[in-house]
Amino acid sequence: MDFNFRKATIEDIDILVSTRVEVLRAANKLNQDTPMSKVELETRNYYESAFLNGDITSILVFDGDKFIGSGAVSYYRIMPTYHNPSGIKAYIVNMYTNPDYRRQGIAYKTLDMLIEDCKSKGVTSISLEATEMGRPLYEKYGFIKMNDEMEFIWEI
Repeated sequence: MDFNFRKATIEDIDILVSTRVEVLRAANKLNQDTPMSKVELETRNYYESAFLNGDITSILVFDGDKFIGSGAVSYYRIMPTYHNPSGIKAYIVNMYTNPDYRRQGIAYKTLDMLIEDCKSKGVTSISLEATEMGRPLYEKYGFIKMNDEMEFIWEI
């Protein structure tokens, strides 16, 4: 595997935004005609703020000059708990590998780099939302299903 893995910067925002839209289209089974301009705008705003505040680490993967994959970890803070006295949590997002490059260990290495970044920040809890395709990767790495969390969602 002779691919280039590197941390993204604000200069990579166009790649990051377009990849986010592609990931959301795939995860939600949306066609190319589904309007995503609001998501694109808010994603751009998110990245601008998150890079400024250090609330995100994003990894980009290239084969030469060709962009082929990415992954990110978004950091946030909750009230401290017994098991997480710092209150810092991490959420893995935007894992993507170009279909022509899948099953070559790219996503696993990207995930490993993101988890190492979490460890370097003292994070003790990492969560994510897995698609059916991504679930085996996360299980192989050691992620387990959560039983105690709940979510309330309403239509916008």
